[in-house]
Amino acid sequence: MSADGTSDAAAELARCREEIERIDDEIVRLLARRVALGKRTAALKRAAGLPILDPTREAAVIRRITAAARDAGIAPEPIREVFWQIVGMSRHAQEESAP
Repeated sequence: MSADGTSDAAAELARCREEIERIDDEIVRLLARRVALGKRTAALKRAAGLPILDPTREAAVIRRITAAARDAGIAPEPIREVFWQIVGMSRHAQEESAP
């Protein structure tokens, strides 16, 4: 590979890394929004006399996101694992917001 090819690759690598960092920041912002909505959901569940834990809903979320991962051409199992963590974050936020 020529020096020009190496510098082109290095520049493209830097651009890719910058884009990955922007996406990572966006993911964090979206997770913060999701947690905030989880807290709002807790208030609505309390008002409706519903329990915080809703295993049926949680399973539906995981099934939906797994299908979305497959449709996007992403391996579903890692996405399933990530979303169980996200659902857990939301549940924790809901439990913390309880009076």
